[in-house]
Amino acid sequence: MKTKDITQIALTVALIIVLGLLPAIPLGIIPVPIVLQNMGIMLTGLILGPKKGTISIAIFMLLVAIGMPILTGGNGGLAVFIGPTCGYLLAWLLTPCMISILKKTANNFKNTYVQYLIIWLLIIVVDLIGSIGLSIQSKMPLQLAIYSNFIFIPGDTVKLFIAIFVSKRLQKNDSIDAKKMTRK
Repeated sequence: MKTKDITQIALTVALIIVLGLLPAIPLGIIPVPIVLQNMGIMLTGLILGPKKGTISIAIFMLLVAIGMPILTGGNGGLAVFIGPTCGYLLAWLLTPCMISILKKTANNFKNTYVQYLIIWLLIIVVDLIGSIGLSIQSKMPLQLAIYSNFIFIPGDTVKLFIAIFVSKRLQKNDSIDAKKMTRK
């Protein structure tokens, strides 16, 4: 791996940790709060791609597993991987690969709205995996767990579009910097 790759991975891990410092919004109807860390996960997948993005999130998960209190609310340790959020954590690890597949599919369409709609399917997949974990862990009927996840869709949609906007701006700036470097 190049130094640039290692730096990008470290910075995205740091970003995800910082987003975990912002307080969660408890819902009361399910034991899963609204958090901003998932926006960092989406951004990591969009910026770094499937390989480096997965490495970044795996490092974050490893830090959580060894007990670092870096999940929203100061949570950490192996217990979170068998708690109500276990499905969401698994989905986070899969997010960079899912984003990559969805982006490739979306690029087959010229309409920007269709492209965004295809990438938006990520939210549905993450919430479905999270619902399965929630259902298994809390002995909640799967259908009820899926319905309870509808509350996350509006906020996750906003976070995804912010992540898409930021990633496009960063990629645009990166290409401008590359052009400047080749001129010198």
